[in-house]
Amino acid sequence: MITSTAFRGKRYAVLGLARSGRATVDALLTSGAEVVAWDSNEDAREALVRNAELSFADPLETDLTGFAGVVVSPGVPLNRHPIAAHAAKFGVPVIGDIELFAQGRAELPPHKVVGITGTNGKSTTTALVHHILQSSGVPTMMGGNIGLPILGQEPLPTGGVYVLELSSYQIDLTFSLDCDVAVLLNITPDHLDRYDGFDGYAASKARLFAMQSTGHPAIRGTTPTLDQFNWAALQGPHNAQNAAAAIAVCKALGLTEAQIETGLQTYPGLPHRMERIRERDGVLYVNDSKATNATSTAPALAAYSQILWILGGQAKSDDLDACAPYFDHVKTAFAIGRDGPMLANILRDQMPVVHCVTLDVAVHRASMAAHPGDTVLLSPACASFDQFTDFEARGDAFRALVEAL
Repeated sequence: MITSTAFRGKRYAVLGLARSGRATVDALLTSGAEVVAWDSNEDAREALVRNAELSFADPLETDLTGFAGVVVSPGVPLNRHPIAAHAAKFGVPVIGDIELFAQGRAELPPHKVVGITGTNGKSTTTALVHHILQSSGVPTMMGGNIGLPILGQEPLPTGGVYVLELSSYQIDLTFSLDCDVAVLLNITPDHLDRYDGFDGYAASKARLFAMQSTGHPAIRGTTPTLDQFNWAALQGPHNAQNAAAAIAVCKALGLTEAQIETGLQTYPGLPHRMERIRERDGVLYVNDSKATNATSTAPALAAYSQILWILGGQAKSDDLDACAPYFDHVKTAFAIGRDGPMLANILRDQMPVVHCVTLDVAVHRASMAAHPGDTVLLSPACASFDQFTDFEARGDAFRALVEAL
């Protein structure tokens, strides 16, 4: 794990004991800090190994005088949760595990940090940069909003590169992360329930650059002019942008053209992001469960023609405007989930729509309607929480249903 003497002898409160919270508690205790931990889930509290420097109390009911920080999960809505105001009364910063990593960097072997943010494409670009580095023999790890919690991983040796996917929520909880290379892929309205409109959301993303030292490269909205023929896992216009950003990052890190090209050709793709599951009787089945808003779904619709489109779930907006330019790629839509009826009403004048309610019914009906050359595409344009624990569970369910055909 990543530890630091910068935390020794200090007191921290940790609110939320899921994966990153547990890793944070372990790293702080191992570093010699005193920790007050809390999660409303008793099982989560019981899962922590007892330690003389570990106690349990709700930070909202704790006198935080003298605390070095309150470490919260990015899922805590700072604009609504009372912890922000409570910590402010004591002059205590509310931070995340990425900020602790930033504070502990000075004691790590010499390294570089790449920070990647944007509304869409973060995970693919992060994984792609990591893969290119890895295939080039550069010590590297992924962290932040992807992979394992950053503090729970082993430090990289000298010359290593930490590649961090950073959501706006994580950036909100970070104040000293000086990225050697910072990337903003794109920005479209999302998560507006957490911000003062779109401008507030955009300002959150922009803070990634504000934290950089002079001379550290800042990559913004790369314009792709790429030939993707040899990159099997990077098809579609959105992946052209992701690849262009990854190429710019790797060039900034000093990799050669040959190293970059090898990485692009061998990149396997991400699960749940335009993931080719199988081809059956000439029909391609694609899992794009990670597309949880219309803007994220649009590139998948652009990448294929003759689509049998499975969409729906917990909608983040009441429109599909971002997808509209590619409606002519869709033969039939199969609507599922809580907001399936609303989406069906939007689409009914544009294409045939089948209201299926559940994913298993949608997969069955789409497979029965498909002909050779068609693509059955799960790209929901919605969150998954109405019927699944997360988009991964939804994608796994789709994979299992397709493999059982």
